[in-house]
Amino acid sequence: MNLPAVDTNAHHPGHLASRPASPLSSLTADEFVHIRDILSAQPTFTATTRFAYVGLEEPHKREVLAYQDGTAARPERRARVMLLDMATGASTDNIVSLDEARVVSTVAVDPAEGQVPVLLEEFDDITGICAADPRWVQALTDRGTTPEKVMCVPLSAGSYGFEEEVGRRIVRVLGFYQDYPEDHPWAHPVEGLSAYVDLTDRKITRLIDTGISPIPAESGNFDDPAVQGEPLSTLKPIEITQPEGPSFTVEGETVSWANWKFDLGFDAREGLILRNLTFSDNGEERPVIYRAALAEMVVPYGDPSPTRFWQNYFDLGEYLFGRFTNSLELGCDCLGEIKYFDVTLADEAGTPFTIKNGICMHEEDFGTLWKHTDMFTGSNEVRRSRRLVISTFTTVANYDYGFYWYLYLDGTIELEAKLTGMLFTSGYTEDNAPYTSLVAPGLGGPYHQHLFSARLDMMVDGLANAVDEVEAVRLPFSEFNDRGEAFTKSVTRLATEQSAAREANGSVGRSWHIVNTEKTNRLGQPTGYMLYPGDNPTLMADPGSSLAARAAFATKHLWVTQYDPAERYAAGDFVHQSTGGGGLPAFTAQDRSVDGEDIVVWHTFGPTHFPRPEDWPVMPTDYAKFTLKPYGFFTRNPALNVPPNKAAAGHCTNPEPGKAHGCHD
Repeated sequence: MNLPAVDTNAHHPGHLASRPASPLSSLTADEFVHIRDILSAQPTFTATTRFAYVGLEEPHKREVLAYQDGTAARPERRARVMLLDMATGASTDNIVSLDEARVVSTVAVDPAEGQVPVLLEEFDDITGICAADPRWVQALTDRGTTPEKVMCVPLSAGSYGFEEEVGRRIVRVLGFYQDYPEDHPWAHPVEGLSAYVDLTDRKITRLIDTGISPIPAESGNFDDPAVQGEPLSTLKPIEITQPEGPSFTVEGETVSWANWKFDLGFDAREGLILRNLTFSDNGEERPVIYRAALAEMVVPYGDPSPTRFWQNYFDLGEYLFGRFTNSLELGCDCLGEIKYFDVTLADEAGTPFTIKNGICMHEEDFGTLWKHTDMFTGSNEVRRSRRLVISTFTTVANYDYGFYWYLYLDGTIELEAKLTGMLFTSGYTEDNAPYTSLVAPGLGGPYHQHLFSARLDMMVDGLANAVDEVEAVRLPFSEFNDRGEAFTKSVTRLATEQSAAREANGSVGRSWHIVNTEKTNRLGQPTGYMLYPGDNPTLMADPGSSLAARAAFATKHLWVTQYDPAERYAAGDFVHQSTGGGGLPAFTAQDRSVDGEDIVVWHTFGPTHFPRPEDWPVMPTDYAKFTLKPYGFFTRNPALNVPPNKAAAGHCTNPEPGKAHGCHD
């Protein structure tokens, strides 16, 4: 897969034209070139060295805040770079100073414990490696096809203790038949066959062939009019217009909308980042979140067959899903008065490339914000809600993921994942039927999960934060509850990191109140935000499995850690072929205090998918989200001053009680 490179001027390791406005500004094309030149000038850099990851090495939060307050100098501008020598498989983790044009540190990555992300160049090599192995060719011949007709899909390998794989770069390969270039191969899995490939030695180390099954023949070409059927002719156009333009303003990466203000960022691994999220409350800029982004996601499959038991993918740590971000189009991906932001990243040669319109921002009407018709006073008031939407879409092989941050007028924050695309299919057999849905003749949709970890670096009214677990409590009959109808709530402070690893419980409405331990509202209550979790199962794999060790973050819905800038990824820094134990288990093993501290809240959410026939050949969008709502953060409803909308017959205020107006949903 080739990525387009932007034009760059000649640079050398000592030259950088300008510094970005903020210490946390996204790396620019000039800076990517500068980083490339600094590292390529090192004596250990060879013709086969590739840039597996390049991103901003963020300064410590307190350094940034001190700089913003004017009490400290600007932090040094640094980048983190993971390098891989494709000829040897050796990789290093490097910190580069852009200000001083030097390599600050280089640490060798132990391949036996985990490895840098898989390269696109390595993916591109897979077809040739497999086609050169007579065993692969014969297995396809036995199934009535050839390597030229079978698309090789290289997938992350996990860690299963195979002796020949220890310390080696491995991927596992499944095949999908493609009859002609426009034929979607996901409809035609080659069942019962997989190859384990050593990327450095460029050879198949194991070929697993459990027997021949028919290749499903029915077309999955959802973009073929013959498959789509007669177009639906009864839908009329919807047009969304803002005659006076959008309500937001943008200056560089800083966005202001209503009472909200924040900075946008982007990273090849994490994708979209929101920074310095504040709400203006009667003129006071009150911080809510310092930094919010995805920290990992895992997609584990439930089929234990010899050719598929290893299927689980960490799309951030193993694949760097941010680099697959789509260029969005007006009228197709986004509607209304749109502001697009381009995304600049580095390719595997260290050269910058630009994804046009990688981030979309717009406003949406969201129905009723608040409303009341009063029987005593005759008051009849309604206000319409709207939200600011900041979104990206990324395609990782068969799946398409949209990530939508929503900011609301009443101070609510949401992150919603939208999942669509094509199922990662299998042949449907008697053996895999307990773990697979039949979605088309002979075609299976294996059971699987999508578990996202959101890293929320909280800053609710300042740095001294804590988390209370809140539950609804049923009360038994008693002297004070003589009719048995009373109920109350319990509030439990999560004091340390290990006690704060928690699971959601919808039966008692369990939620988590993130409070400031030093500030109160006018009622004497701590100012705070409530995290309402997504209602979904945690990781389904057995606790003793290799996957549970590697994806331990997904075994809990909530984790809380004391802030450490080095603790950024929920499954650890080096996820590909990791042996487990990294990330949140390692962070929380310290069992630091999280009561009145600078804390990071990690939330696991996402669906467990038992595919339906209706999910084929392309999936209607599924949704998973969580919500942060102000709870005691404000002295009263912060959206009282939202003005009424104009309706066809005047304002959304009716002086005649009981009479309808034109602004209801």
